[in-house]
Amino acid sequence: MHLSLKPILTQVKPYLRWVIFGGTLFFIVKTLKDHWQEVTTLQLTPQAGYLLPVALGITFAAHVWSGWVWHWILALFNQPQTGFWSLPVYLKTNVAKYLPGNVWHFFGRVHALQTTGTPTATAVLAVVMEPLLMAVAALIWACLCGGQMVGMHSFIWKVAILCGALISVHPRIFNPILQRLAQAKAKAQGLSLTEEKEQKLAQASPSLTAYPLRPLLGEMGFVGLRSLGFIAIIMALHSVSLDQLPPLIAAFSLAWLFGLVVPGAPGGIGVFEATAIPLLSGQFPVAVILSAVAFYRLVSVLAEVSGAIAVWLLERGLPQSINR
Repeated sequence: MHLSLKPILTQVKPYLRWVIFGGTLFFIVKTLKDHWQEVTTLQLTPQAGYLLPVALGITFAAHVWSGWVWHWILALFNQPQTGFWSLPVYLKTNVAKYLPGNVWHFFGRVHALQTTGTPTATAVLAVVMEPLLMAVAALIWACLCGGQMVGMHSFIWKVAILCGALISVHPRIFNPILQRLAQAKAKAQGLSLTEEKEQKLAQASPSLTAYPLRPLLGEMGFVGLRSLGFIAIIMALHSVSLDQLPPLIAAFSLAWLFGLVVPGAPGGIGVFEATAIPLLSGQFPVAVILSAVAFYRLVSVLAEVSGAIAVWLLERGLPQSINR
């Protein structure tokens, strides 16, 4: 008797993210329990008073930059929105990723594009493409700064993975990936409920016609800024030498990548922390890493909330200033 696995996977999938979240949470709690005394005796460095605000500023700047880069992605699909349109939409919807389901930021951006007259298929592709480019950018940083962390023990392997990452976003390879993920996202959000609508969405979807070099470099800038913010947090807790900077960037990039692609808690909470701890445990005391990932999560949320609040205040104040 033939038994299809698809219905089983469909039923299991909603619970998979919570299984992963539970596993990562257990690992973090156990690590914290084992090193609790070290954490409580940990002292901030004398520079922490300005390094933690600097980390917040850099992280905020990273999100602002990413919102600007998004309009470069829109331009690839012939959408005329400028950075002054994409930036506030991006910052307003960014905090929605922490809501249960980890999809509401996606829905908000698609809806914002639809209100400008952008076809649904194009809107979905433009939104889905952004995290994919971020993932490739993070992998490139990991390769460039810490080959040993991604299993590259020779120059040949390093070049092979770098080339693979760069080739993966070539339109000929990238388009099928984009189409498949866009259809899956649209279906999950109720934008494509029937097979007929799904086929129409696929037929209406535009294709990427040029290599997305500028958006890819832009997303590398985003991941680079996020890693600098994390390094500032580490420096607020422990001294960091110059030769430790590349491995730190590589470890952050890998941990951030796993937090992005692994189905876990909203916003990657838990997955990032559980990945960063073992990657950095050979370079820094575990107490430092535990404190750093805690500060990192706080700084990340504050930066994203600050961005949304700033846009809200500007939008409320702008019409008043115009009327005056």
